[in-house]
Amino acid sequence: MTIATNREVYYDPYDAAIYVDPYPVYARLRDEAPLYYNERYDFYAVSRFAETERGLVDRETFLSSRGNILEITRAVIEGRHQIPPGTLIHEDPPTHSIHRALLSRLFTPKQMRLLEPQVRDFCVRLLDRFVGAEKFDFVLDLGLQIPMMVISMLLGIPENDQEAIRDYFERSMRSEPGKPLDVGAGFSSDMFADYIDWRYEHPADDVMTVLLSAEFEDEGGVVRRLTRGEVLTFVMVLAGAGNETTNRLLGWTGKLLGEHPEQRRAVVEDRSLIPRAIEEVLRFEPIAQIVGRYVAHDVTLYGEALPEGSIVLFLPGAANRDERVFPDADRFDIHREMKHHLGFGYGPHFCLGASLARLEARVAIEEVLNRFPDWEVDHDNEVFRMISIQGRGWDSMPVVLG
Repeated sequence: MTIATNREVYYDPYDAAIYVDPYPVYARLRDEAPLYYNERYDFYAVSRFAETERGLVDRETFLSSRGNILEITRAVIEGRHQIPPGTLIHEDPPTHSIHRALLSRLFTPKQMRLLEPQVRDFCVRLLDRFVGAEKFDFVLDLGLQIPMMVISMLLGIPENDQEAIRDYFERSMRSEPGKPLDVGAGFSSDMFADYIDWRYEHPADDVMTVLLSAEFEDEGGVVRRLTRGEVLTFVMVLAGAGNETTNRLLGWTGKLLGEHPEQRRAVVEDRSLIPRAIEEVLRFEPIAQIVGRYVAHDVTLYGEALPEGSIVLFLPGAANRDERVFPDADRFDIHREMKHHLGFGYGPHFCLGASLARLEARVAIEEVLNRFPDWEVDHDNEVFRMISIQGRGWDSMPVVLG
């Protein structure tokens, strides 16, 4: 019997204590209940790497179109919520394939190469202010700034509006500790309407214009351009994801390199290790801890039935610490050899902006090390983020510069 009940090992994504440090529970799930059932919230959880990887690829069995967050999927099943068309992470083929191919034009290797000088300029402007300072905050002074500056440059959002939009997404994604996300609150794309309307009249060499002018064949076989409503939804998704992902990644990078000074010194000496360090951060503290799916038909896992209509939570946060794949998995090691991790998801819903997040993180860390090769985490003042069950991160990650 692999399905565990509350009497054996208990996993609750809303439990604040588990949320703060989920890894001991993850280890028990992998060993004692690789297919776990939570009676209170009526969901299954999969924690081992191999089955999580396969589940994220199997889009015939595990559907995204009813949401990838437990609360949203439950509300969709019960008829209390509808997912707006164009919400890429909540789509299945053929719609998802069409929309992803369209948006992939914005994140080509060529586009990323062209962006690097501008990303570096943003980092230089932010970090030069702290030269000679005693303290610096990887979240407040960098993580909250760089992603918004970059995504706003791509979308044409004026500088005066950037902070308000960023703060809106920050508030909308949070839930109170121990409580589910308020699905009814949702996001509003109306805040982008003026930018889009202005860009219709004034096309330029930017992402917004590409979205407005791109032609594609939709699921009905019609060759057309995106509607205004579809563009609004895409821009909202890009702006929200573009801020949250890199912000969280930079916070964890500052913390982990601060707590492992010998590894930080290795990166200082050999900058080619920076991409490897970023990948290890993504493995060790993945951006998405939980990825939800709706079970389209009966399936068997570990000899147990996973019935049609169920909600299953795949746990990249647990899978990335699976000793079956990553020896000594609870040790942070930038020299680790690994094929790949699940820090940006996997399969058809692999994070579309992963290349942008990696670029921002690499350039930011390069510029931090150019100025501040030594730091220690200010544990007395670090502030943990209690956000939705999807991810974990920091509101503040202050360091003392050495």
